[in-house]
Amino acid sequence: MSKTPTPRLVLETLFPHLKVAAAYARHLQSQIAARPAKEAANFFGAALSDADLSIQTLVEVALLGTFPNIRFYGEEYEQSYNTKYFRAIALGAKDDYLVTLDPIDGTQFYLDGHSNYQIILGVLNWDEFEAAIAISPALSTYCYALRGEGCWQGTLDTGLEACHPLQIEETSLTILLGWGMELLASKLSEHYKVISVATSYSKDFQIPNVNGMLNGELAGAAIRVGKFIDGAALAFLAQEAGCIVTTLTGDPPPPLYLCKNYERPGLLIAASASAHQHLLEAVQGVAM
Repeated sequence: MSKTPTPRLVLETLFPHLKVAAAYARHLQSQIAARPAKEAANFFGAALSDADLSIQTLVEVALLGTFPNIRFYGEEYEQSYNTKYFRAIALGAKDDYLVTLDPIDGTQFYLDGHSNYQIILGVLNWDEFEAAIAISPALSTYCYALRGEGCWQGTLDTGLEACHPLQIEETSLTILLGWGMELLASKLSEHYKVISVATSYSKDFQIPNVNGMLNGELAGAAIRVGKFIDGAALAFLAQEAGCIVTTLTGDPPPPLYLCKNYERPGLLIAASASAHQHLLEAVQGVAM
């Protein structure tokens, strides 16, 4: 295998392993054990399960066995046995790609039995995402994007080449506010149903995650930070599907190499210009 595989080759090579990971997550969801909580700003970020660690290990083994010189950063790198075997865990120079992984995006959703958790993998260049794939194990579906080539969707029984373009034609009048963004609710409620993760989450009733931008559940979302492994990756997928993605000030997201701690600043994601304008006005009207 090439020392510098193309982003498409990375996705194609890892896809069979990600399908196995999805089946594992789906079959064991009702039995999976929680792990001691991680240090985090809220209980969502602190949630950890056996599935997070097991899926990360599976992907690490596949990468080290196929592309042993590639850079890799997984959410659970501090607890992984394999981190020390990767050449690096940070962004590299131009075209020295970094593969990122959120083995279970929405661990708390997963532990509570909801269906909208995901496995998210990205391929990052020094300035921008080159590729990302988000798999929904409970639905047996996925979507992926390559930089400048649009977003594509399919089912787990079909390969990347059989996917269809993901086109967001109609959305619910619903806005999702990530943790720490709940102050925007009063500014948006005139136009939208507003779901705030901090105040709306329930073990009994499922609420959308940021992935709702990709299936029409959401007209927009505001997140306090865009972590490379999840929020920023989902924003990249949404942007390739035609959504508007900006910082909280309405500017284009900064290049990745200017970001710290594996995260972009707060992001606004909108399916239309009007939704983006409403989000931007809400942010401008609140001291964040």
